[in-house]
Amino acid sequence: MSSTATEVVRLLTVNGGTLAVAESLTGGLVAAEITSVPGASKVFRGSVTAYATELKHELLGVDATLLAQHGAVDPQVAAQMAAGVREALGADWGVATTGVAGPDPQDGQAVGTVFVAVDGPCERGAGSASGGKVEHLRLNGDRAEIRMESVRSVLALLLGELAGEQTGNELAQDTERNGGF
Repeated sequence: MSSTATEVVRLLTVNGGTLAVAESLTGGLVAAEITSVPGASKVFRGSVTAYATELKHELLGVDATLLAQHGAVDPQVAAQMAAGVREALGADWGVATTGVAGPDPQDGQAVGTVFVAVDGPCERGAGSASGGKVEHLRLNGDRAEIRMESVRSVLALLLGELAGEQTGNELAQDTERNGGF
């Protein structure tokens, strides 16, 4: 269990939010990291591991034409996976991972090419999330290292979005409730 996963669960709990996960190259590792945190059941709705390209369309609603033209390793695919899992599992937040862990290139993309995405509430007003965000990663290392760095990166991206939702006053109140200063 990482400190990032712990902080994600804590912020979701404080804010009353829920999370759903869509994974490809990480094969369930993001969900495993979240569910390793005590209390995750309060916020974690579930996950879809759509390893096969056609499942990204069938289960997560990723546009079939996009998949046919660009393959599964694409920023728009990642964004649609995050939005699709959020909708399919009825969560406030959705995250997604898609990429090439190796050993061979895929869809014309080099090993280590990864896209991680977050999709959240699109409320208007101060301190609100802006909807979706995608990050393009170029990772080095072996298959296991690429997969673990993808997990770390998508959780860090989510944490940044969740932390951005809280105003200074909410952070202070939460710190007080949890024994901090």
